[in-house]
Amino acid sequence: EAPANRHAPRGGSSSMIDKLNALESSYDELMRQISESAVQTDPDQYRKHAKALAELQPVVERFREYKVVVKEIADTQELETSGDPDMQTLAAEELPGLESRRDALMVDLKRLLVPKDPNDEKNVVLEIRAGTGGDEAGLFAADLFRMYGRFAERAGWRLEVLSTSETGVGGIKEVIAAIEGRGAYSRLKYESGVHRVQRVPATEASGRIHTSTATVAVLPEAEEVDIHVDPKELRIDTFCSSGPGGQSVNTTYSAVRITHLPTGVVVSQQDEKSQIKNRAKAMKVLRSRLYDMELRRRQEAIAQDRRSQVGTGERSEKIRTYNFPQNRITDHRINFTTHRLAEVLGGDLGELIETLATHDQSEKLREATTGDVAPERA
Repeated sequence: EAPANRHAPRGGSSSMIDKLNALESSYDELMRQISESAVQTDPDQYRKHAKALAELQPVVERFREYKVVVKEIADTQELETSGDPDMQTLAAEELPGLESRRDALMVDLKRLLVPKDPNDEKNVVLEIRAGTGGDEAGLFAADLFRMYGRFAERAGWRLEVLSTSETGVGGIKEVIAAIEGRGAYSRLKYESGVHRVQRVPATEASGRIHTSTATVAVLPEAEEVDIHVDPKELRIDTFCSSGPGGQSVNTTYSAVRITHLPTGVVVSQQDEKSQIKNRAKAMKVLRSRLYDMELRRRQEAIAQDRRSQVGTGERSEKIRTYNFPQNRITDHRINFTTHRLAEVLGGDLGELIETLATHDQSEKLREATTGDVAPERA
């Protein structure tokens, strides 16, 4: 490397610096507008501008600090060629510290530019359904539910079963549960998709390996402030519960079926003896499904080219294979393999989730520093 380039700024591509300059210009323009009397007398406009300023301020302040350090590096480099031995010695002493500070600021800037998922701190509605494979698929769905339950327990989260439909052999046709805890969605959002298992069923006399599937959906729990559901757009039916629950359950109209007429989404709930409780649980699931539908619609509209991101996988996409004969789990989205199958099914999902999250962050960072997407914040 040529000596003249030895101290050139590192870490920031020209497109990234252009983006940072554009954000700084936007910040200055907002500052100008917010000082105008017209904005100050309009509460809605003032709040809008103030919110935008607050979102931009951290990255702009860090960028300005970065530019100051880059200028100091350039000035110090001039001292190296001044011909004055004392100045050259001083420059040689100061440059490493300045370069270290510059590089640290660039790391901060990259982090600040990565879009943040506003749903990361939300609770989760987890839905698991048996797929192809008959009874074995139901047993696999039950295995997955136990896995997530143990993971939630390790994390100190609270899990509440909202509804469940079991098979006759200890499996699960469908289970819907709420998981409440700090950062639950940020950790579990990568689990949506088709999970595949390859193993020899206990009832298989010839020892042949069977392949079965189960689908997992992880929805950010939506509050009423997140999505408005017009009561006029709901059809609510009540009926007698069926299955386990005893005589009092089966002879009262406690079960609830809610249909959202505009979308056709149907949610049924019958696990509670109280119609009020069943209705509340059904509304929790309905809001989360509608919110998830809206999120996906927005993602489709603005991110057709983001198929590589693990956080927005399609429900129909095969994301992971659990191979029992080889004691192997492979996540197909990032080509990651681990031979800790028993530990993962026992709730030790940390390594898998961390690897997926790191990949997702890398993709978002690449896009944020080279594309045209402005930083998003919760």
